[in-house]
Amino acid sequence: MALYTKAAEILEKVERKQATVKTLVYDSKFQNIKQLFALVCETQKFSSILQEIIESTKLLKQTKIKMNLAKVLVYDLVIGKGLKCGGAWKALMMKHRSRLQAALARMKIKQKVSRNQDLLPSSLQQPEGDQLPRYVRVNTLKTTVEDAIDYFKREGFSYLGQAYRLDDLNLKGKSFVGDLHLSDLLVFSAKTDFHDHNLYKAGHIILQDKASCLPAYLLNPPTGSHVLDACAAPGNKTSHLAAIMKNKGKLFAFDLDAKRLSTMSTLLLRAGITCQQLANQDFLKVDPDGPQYKDVEYILLDPSCSGSGMVCLRDEASPSQKEQDKRRLQALAAFQLHCLNHALRFPRLQRLVYSTCSIHTEENEQVVAACMLQNPGFRLVPLLQQWPERGLAPLTQCLRASTTKTLTHGFFVALLERHTAQSLEEQASKTLNPVTEMSPSSPSASKDIHEAEDADITEDGDEVQEPISTTKDNTETSGGAKKKKRRRKKKKDGDKEALEPKTTEEQTDTSGGTKKKKNAKVE
Repeated sequence: MALYTKAAEILEKVERKQATVKTLVYDSKFQNIKQLFALVCETQKFSSILQEIIESTKLLKQTKIKMNLAKVLVYDLVIGKGLKCGGAWKALMMKHRSRLQAALARMKIKQKVSRNQDLLPSSLQQPEGDQLPRYVRVNTLKTTVEDAIDYFKREGFSYLGQAYRLDDLNLKGKSFVGDLHLSDLLVFSAKTDFHDHNLYKAGHIILQDKASCLPAYLLNPPTGSHVLDACAAPGNKTSHLAAIMKNKGKLFAFDLDAKRLSTMSTLLLRAGITCQQLANQDFLKVDPDGPQYKDVEYILLDPSCSGSGMVCLRDEASPSQKEQDKRRLQALAAFQLHCLNHALRFPRLQRLVYSTCSIHTEENEQVVAACMLQNPGFRLVPLLQQWPERGLAPLTQCLRASTTKTLTHGFFVALLERHTAQSLEEQASKTLNPVTEMSPSSPSASKDIHEAEDADITEDGDEVQEPISTTKDNTETSGGAKKKKRRRKKKKDGDKEALEPKTTEEQTDTSGGTKKKKNAKVE
């Protein structure tokens, strides 16, 4: 029964996005890791079907067990290869076996299919997770990419060089390549397993999906900088940040879950990271004006999300679930926007990466768009022009990832950067009409928040320069009457030689009245 209770516990944690399935499974210390992982993933894949069977037979009411435990038991009983437990639990489930099987049969008849696999939505009928390459990030704090390649070659792996296109990542057997976008990432065939490998156990390599490597890579904090990882556990992105920083500077990492933070501490210790400062604290309660954060210029924000981009979590929801999921997405989006706005309050912040492992626009483009409207002092930075999948229009500066277009889990990344005073002035000079002054309250200024902000800065500049401009205009006007008088005289006389004294006058100061009179006498 330990298998089922542990699987149900992991499903519960995955729903709360405490960590990925693989992380939770391998951290569980369960005796048969592969058996546990297979049960969790298959139960997730058939989740909506299992829930419909359980609800139609009123199993929870009759057995007094919770939904996730019921799902793993029902999966093995009617879809899998039979229950792997005995005693009271098996006896309890066997009482309901015929009703559960009948419910499954009715579903097949209704959908006119003969196989259990055919009940799944088309997106889940192909084992997508098995088709994704195995990504291995080299921990450059402990080794180099070259040394890692040599180590794998000595073990019998065949290095095919650097990948240049996406198709190069479709590998077989013991072949591997260097990734075409990230220099510290190696790519192996889909079913290659490194969880028991010496390099993994020693912290020399990190098993991390390519899409999950993007946030730290794109934030790219310099060596010695002060960086904040807002929702840090389980810690793969934190360890990546530390490697980019060369373990120098300060890396503040927050997470509300004490157990996840403890797991993260172990991971960071294994990776040889020493620049971190972990805190079991809600990021939303962190004071941006606190003296310890006065030099924070870089923030990575990967808040709780639906996890809909994770291959083994994808599911076709029932009508009742869809309404529930819609409400959950709204709540998540509000939380994510709150986190994003809070992060932008850090006074010296220069760059922030916002990322989710979600495919829903509500958690991605819509959150970023709302944030940009509320924070006109920041702009979106265009990312990796060669990346094959962009954010949904108009936010094409952002990146998306998917199983089909990038051979990764579903992901979203946006990079926000603070406007500098110089960039604002330059943008203002391009957008403002040089003849007609535009006020912040004018219709054209209200079209875009950034343009309105630029107009404010330009007007402030004009006001500062007004006294100088006025004095210059008055000075030029004082000499104007004398110049016109001399021009009329020259025209009347028709003397071409009068052009020479005119040149002399132009070279004199406009306030030099005595010298001008002398020139007039010469004529």
